[in-house]
Amino acid sequence: MKQDNDWKQRLGVVYSTNPDFEYDSPVQEEAETLPPSRQRLIVSIDRRNRGGKQVTLVSGFVGTKEDLADLGRTLKVKCGVGGAAKDGEITIQGDFRDKVTALLKEMGYNAKRGN
Repeated sequence: MKQDNDWKQRLGVVYSTNPDFEYDSPVQEEAETLPPSRQRLIVSIDRRNRGGKQVTLVSGFVGTKEDLADLGRTLKVKCGVGGAAKDGEITIQGDFRDKVTALLKEMGYNAKRGN
């Protein structure tokens, strides 16, 4: 059974002698997804730390993880390759900068081709 490691989030908190004191951890809210026309996406190529392989990187997405995953899934299906969508970025295996930029513009996103 996995133990709750809540104490790690409170390392900088000073001890309180108040018996009724309860520590409230800050809750991070997920950013609301902007409409496609207000998104500023940058499509670039990345070769770092990937064993010499190239990936197309789509960065600048503002929104929920579910919407990011949906957009990533759509792009992967349209390109016919694998990839991942996490940490606000979408990676598509291979060099598909032109195709991904065209697809995003077709979907209504404000996409710009990077390097």
